[in-house]
Amino acid sequence: MFFEQTNAMSAMGNEIVGILENRYASDGLTRDTFGLVIVEESPEGPSGFAYRGEWQCYPCSLVKAFHLAHALHALEAGRIERHDELDRAMHDMIAFSSNTATNYVIDLLTGTTGDTLLPPPELAAWIDRREELNRFFQRLGWSEWADCNITQKLMDDTRYGREAQFAGADGRNLNALTPIASARLFFELFASALPLGRAARLQATATLLRERSGPKSQDPHYQVDDFLGGGIPKDVPIWSKAGMNGWTGDERASYFKHDLIRFHVPGKAPVIVAFMTQGKTLCEDKPDIFPEIGKAMFETIERHRSG
Repeated sequence: MFFEQTNAMSAMGNEIVGILENRYASDGLTRDTFGLVIVEESPEGPSGFAYRGEWQCYPCSLVKAFHLAHALHALEAGRIERHDELDRAMHDMIAFSSNTATNYVIDLLTGTTGDTLLPPPELAAWIDRREELNRFFQRLGWSEWADCNITQKLMDDTRYGREAQFAGADGRNLNALTPIASARLFFELFASALPLGRAARLQATATLLRERSGPKSQDPHYQVDDFLGGGIPKDVPIWSKAGMNGWTGDERASYFKHDLIRFHVPGKAPVIVAFMTQGKTLCEDKPDIFPEIGKAMFETIERHRSG
């Protein structure tokens, strides 16, 4: 793992796991329906806790944070050219979790388009181009990236044409991430360890920074108040990318709700939380649960850090 698992972090993390199980088991949050990683960015190096950190599941919109980092690197490398529509798409895929914006970025990064069926030779070449989305992170050499996949476009329902061909009838190529890989992305990004120049890194972190009040925060697609951020005090800065899928027509990609969030209490080290869950009740029926969990996590973390 990219962080040290200390006794203090383990005690804090295990307490949080116990709180979640005790309070929300009846809502479907059981030990086999969530994964959690907590990382403190201390000056001495990252320390953390992982519970089912290698749980591989459908990641919903958490993939968009990965595409943001990749797109900014591609711009710096001259692989794609900056233009107003790309800037708008990179903003909207994070700020409002736009699938259309994300798919525009994917097309530019890979030179692919979706929809109609392709014959086998053309499909193989198309898949190879789309696989660049994975290869970018594979080249970073992260052990946490093992078995992850972010090559599929973001869909509001089932897939058709070449997108369905690529996903496979059995869903073997659907997107998949883990809490530990997600937490590492945020750590590497904010620790300036990703292959990004200063300007690109600042753009990424500014895009991920969440307004706590104002016009953006009122948008129903802003994904803060109904996620972990809704339970964190308004005066604490947060950076996040969340995701949620209700019923999509494919049970393998339905009823997931996740959050990848970083908060920074002034005078203390920033903390990253990657929290991934599966279940209809958490995802759809009781939207207040995620803010409640965010509040419980924040209060427990701060109590341990103040003790």
